[in-house]
Amino acid sequence: MTRLIFALTLAFSPLILAAAPVPAKSGQCTACHGADGQSRLASNPILRCQHEAYLVSALNAYRSGKRDYPVMNSIANTLQPKDIKSLAAWYANQPGCRK
Repeated sequence: MTRLIFALTLAFSPLILAAAPVPAKSGQCTACHGADGQSRLASNPILRCQHEAYLVSALNAYRSGKRDYPVMNSIANTLQPKDIKSLAAWYANQPGCRK
């Protein structure tokens, strides 16, 4: 029975992830990075499937000014730590991302 539950969890995990709610603050990211984090412009980094810890670190660096890019500094300053965590988790766990 345990094996069956494990197999079903693996089989349906992409559907579960796809159904995960979009973070409230993701609208600020969409214009430049795409709705799913898969930027269509070479000048804008792809967020989709990046490591969650990296995304948290990058957003915190923009927020603190350790990374200097005015648009990102401004956006990151509107985010609370819980927003950063939820955005990083959501982009890191898009359907099809390898773990």
